[in-house]
Amino acid sequence: MKLANQLLLLSLAKLVFSNDTLLWGPYRPNLYFGLRPRIPQSLMTGLMWFGTHDYQSITRTRHACDQGDHLDSYTWTAYDPRQGGVQVIRDSANNVKITTEFLKVAGGEHGGSWAARVRGEPIARDLPSRVSTIFYFGLEGLGGLEMETDEDENGITGEFKLSGSSPQLDDFVIRVVDGPNNTMVTDGPHAEAFGERIGKTHFVGQSIPAGNVWQAKDFILKALIDRAREAVAPYQDPATGPPDPSYVLQLPDEVYTGSNLFAVQKLFDGPFQFDVFFESGSSKQKLSSSILDQGIPALVASYDERFRSVFPYPSDYAKEKEQSLEAFSKASTSNLMGGVGYFYGTSIINRKFSYEWDEDEDATSNTGQDEDGQEVQPGARLTEPKALLTATPSRSFFPRGFYWDEGFHLLHIGRWDNDFSLEILKDWIALIDEDGWVAREQILGEEARSKVPQEFQTQVPNYANPPTLAMAVTAFISRLKATTDSRAPSAQDLGLDLGMGLGADSQVPLATGPSSASEAAAGSQYLESSELALSFLKSIYKPLKRHYDWFRRTQRGQIKQYGRIARSRTEGYRWRGRSELHVLTSGMDDYPRGPPHAGELHLDLISWMAFFTRTMKEIAGYIGETDDEISFGEIEKAILGNIDDLHWNEQEKMYCDVNVSNEDESYHVCHKGYLSLFPFFLSLLPSDSPRLGYILDLLRDPEHLWSPYGIRSLSASHPEFGQGENYWKGPIWVQMNYLILSALHKTYAAQPGPYQARAKEIYAALRKNVVDNVHKEYQRTGYVWEQYDAITGEGKRSHPFTGWTSLTTLILAEKY
Repeated sequence: MKLANQLLLLSLAKLVFSNDTLLWGPYRPNLYFGLRPRIPQSLMTGLMWFGTHDYQSITRTRHACDQGDHLDSYTWTAYDPRQGGVQVIRDSANNVKITTEFLKVAGGEHGGSWAARVRGEPIARDLPSRVSTIFYFGLEGLGGLEMETDEDENGITGEFKLSGSSPQLDDFVIRVVDGPNNTMVTDGPHAEAFGERIGKTHFVGQSIPAGNVWQAKDFILKALIDRAREAVAPYQDPATGPPDPSYVLQLPDEVYTGSNLFAVQKLFDGPFQFDVFFESGSSKQKLSSSILDQGIPALVASYDERFRSVFPYPSDYAKEKEQSLEAFSKASTSNLMGGVGYFYGTSIINRKFSYEWDEDEDATSNTGQDEDGQEVQPGARLTEPKALLTATPSRSFFPRGFYWDEGFHLLHIGRWDNDFSLEILKDWIALIDEDGWVAREQILGEEARSKVPQEFQTQVPNYANPPTLAMAVTAFISRLKATTDSRAPSAQDLGLDLGMGLGADSQVPLATGPSSASEAAAGSQYLESSELALSFLKSIYKPLKRHYDWFRRTQRGQIKQYGRIARSRTEGYRWRGRSELHVLTSGMDDYPRGPPHAGELHLDLISWMAFFTRTMKEIAGYIGETDDEISFGEIEKAILGNIDDLHWNEQEKMYCDVNVSNEDESYHVCHKGYLSLFPFFLSLLPSDSPRLGYILDLLRDPEHLWSPYGIRSLSASHPEFGQGENYWKGPIWVQMNYLILSALHKTYAAQPGPYQARAKEIYAALRKNVVDNVHKEYQRTGYVWEQYDAITGEGKRSHPFTGWTSLTTLILAEKY
């Protein structure tokens, strides 16, 4: 017993170290480059830039990711959440390729230190490349920032230095250091009048209200433009013309009392480089540029080697494509993890809103009452602030948390770093309220709300979303079983060589290679320790069960009415919150459904509930909740029976939604597409089911769902194919193709049955189609996309969409 306790303490010590490695990151994914810790009201940084070839470029300052900026591309080419990474941004309008490099450095008691490098070079070497960069630091909450460098009204030369402190970060120092061989504009119009300011670093320190650091761009540009108006005022004579923009578009070089926002501006002509260092006071070490010189190449080499181990290149692809496919696959993985954000703030909810068809006799949610059972007045309300670490679907268009996207994200993240995926999962589980509800969009705080149209900001507590967090839990248990059953703990496994005794003067990146003990331990502690794994599953079981019960209570449909016959009189489900044309809660927004009715039943939701039930049964069995395991097994059996009894249409040979006619008669609503495939998607059908043959025929039919680019969302023969919004009426979605390929690979092509050979043939062809098309479009456009055209295969809608489209990496490596 004593040994067991010692082992657990060692595992917990490793866990503390692991969490420290994840404190800092580019957790402001809505920015092209923005670093912050996972701490509410703390230090936030960001990068801005604009061209100085004309005065209009200041109006097109780059800061937040925006498709309207029309950048050629911006992509993390390598990113590990515990080490750092490299991002390449191509901005042809300003003729500059900017590379941002970020490296975590171990040491101290407050998450370590970090170093960042910003490099620029012309895209077209024979054309001017004149850029101004602004790197800023804003501190919210308790603590403060102070400029240590001597102020000069004409700017400064050499190092720019800030000191700061906060309760969670303790003391720290920030330094901005020029790289070698930077050049500036020195001979433009009126250069002699601005000689004292040319070639200097310019700055501003401002005091801004609490909660407004996310609007730093507005405050900084106002200070710059106010100063520019004064500087250009004497030069109104058309004969002489204005000064060169690089002399005028400068920060004012002043610091106000109590400043909590500092901006540092540098102006370049041609290639440039500067470094930013954050030095934690508890680490007692001063960083130098050499750590970036050595650490970034080591990080990239480590990432490349480990990537080939985790996501090996498949032998069935031609070797001449290997380099291009591997680079694409690495970028997809890096962008998914580099797109993880930390959000903290309030949400807007409305506990009284409902459509008329949601208010049926079986709707038993208590969402019209507060926690004391008192009626809540209609209207939207702000919640208490909450925190969330989450991957984001699209840095430009959807920089926030989405419930049903996250389950897919965590399948990929968990393959690379199991424990990082659990950190994200824990935050989502913590959002489950006392009723068991989780909002389908997590729009936390004003910064997140600024990217969301007002009509979509309010969340309603009887609205669901596909419970894909169950997929993340199932994937963890699968990894756990595969790991712990085959390993015995050793001294190295228990973290005895984690390097916690590093000297105060050492400068060591958080991992030094793919075989380092620290890296292996940091990402797999919950796999290596059965005690930690069991503790984690126990910690999430009750809130997840509460969430499961919420689904069964609030999303239950009507069976006994309308003469429906089924094995179970309780297991039928329908999405609340649909409108005439949309079922946003299903995730398949405009997919054709019948008219709204309180008696309708939805095939996709009952399929998700079967999967959710199976997951709960698996967790219950793992943690020893035997009675619950038996109960979940009985519910699963009842749901699977009702999927066949209620949703199979023998005439159409497909699964369908169920609705109610004007004569109160129950009827099937059958639309060939993703919806009709759900029992197959989630491997709910046995391999010898006669219905599987009809599904495979539909899947492979080019007149309906099959295309050279992937499976279409709606049959090409459907009268609504490609009509209206055309969001889920034909376009190809990678995450749905992933579900199809996973079901084929793990179940129907793997298990003996009458359709095994057919499943293998379809799997091979579909996998090639999906991978080849997403890769082709990435090469053509520089981006991965939200969806792909059902006719041409072209990428469509938001980009980069490095959320679930990054599942292409798993498809290529056959990691399902």
